[in-house]
Amino acid sequence: MKKVILTVTNDLVYDQRMIRICNSLCNAGYQVTLVGRSLSASPDLTKQPFRQKRLRCLFTKGKAFYIEFNFRLFWWLLFKRANVIVAIDLDTILSCYFASALKNTARVYDAHELFCEMKEIVSRPMIYKYWKRIERFAVPRFKYGYTVNRPIADEFKKLYGANYDVIRNVPLLQDIRMPVKNNRFILYQGAVNEGRSFETLIPAMKKVNSRLVICGDGNFMEQAKQLVKENNLEDKVLFKGKILPADLKEITLHAWAGITLFDDVGLSNYYSLANRFFDYIHAGIPQLCVDFPIYRELNNQYDIAVLTKELDPDSLAAALNRLLTDDQLYRRLQENCLKARLELNWQHEEKELIAFYQKVLN
Repeated sequence: MKKVILTVTNDLVYDQRMIRICNSLCNAGYQVTLVGRSLSASPDLTKQPFRQKRLRCLFTKGKAFYIEFNFRLFWWLLFKRANVIVAIDLDTILSCYFASALKNTARVYDAHELFCEMKEIVSRPMIYKYWKRIERFAVPRFKYGYTVNRPIADEFKKLYGANYDVIRNVPLLQDIRMPVKNNRFILYQGAVNEGRSFETLIPAMKKVNSRLVICGDGNFMEQAKQLVKENNLEDKVLFKGKILPADLKEITLHAWAGITLFDDVGLSNYYSLANRFFDYIHAGIPQLCVDFPIYRELNNQYDIAVLTKELDPDSLAAALNRLLTDDQLYRRLQENCLKARLELNWQHEEKELIAFYQKVLN
């Protein structure tokens, strides 16, 4: 049985994308191990058909954490048998490269985004320089790779001559029953990070007759909470923190509308294709979405969102109020979400994933 090891720096329990990928590889007959990190607040691992390994570090953030984690991961990989080692984004790429090179093992780069072009990276020159050096060194040494959309794949081709496949991160198609929604709350799910437009979304809620529920955590959490206090919105903005995937699906299903917003600092945001964009579609809820190329292309095809070019509080409030009050618009978008999920689902996309790994391993 061929063995695949996939590596991340996050907590395995909440990573729906990696759980989905690992399950598909297991079902295709591979022995799969997913490696991540362990924190003091990490919940117990949920039972999965694949193996799970957590590495505990002394440092929990910053350069020290990444250096320590990659050092520990390298030594762990060095003594594990595998037919292919997979680096998820730049976080683990160095340890995966050196371990695979020493063991003469196939390696894959799974690029969920343009890592160096994230706002928290590209807006900090010294941090950008650090990660860009890693990218320039490592990415050309990964012959095989895939990413979430064609513009990002084209960028890797332009920068490094890499011919990466496209495998979109869409949810598994499952039966749903639409609940009665007497409480019309708005949902943001995902990383509470820089570049997600919280600076304008939170003040916008002053003019929106609804609550905003935020499910997730990230590097902008403290600033987001401070914005809520400054705008006296404690009764309208609720932070629920990290939510287990099964519970998050239920919350999403009961939401009235979703939020997918990014500012345009860095190509990673501009070319993004966020997980939450598809999660809202699969829950049958329309969303307010930034008018960037990939989202515009999909919305032109499926008509499932209200797009906005403007990210100021007044524009966001007006768009959210349309979703809350225009029942005809809402019903049309909701019906289109339920149709779109029949095409934009993991049952279709995992065929590309399996074909990719067959190519690598053969």
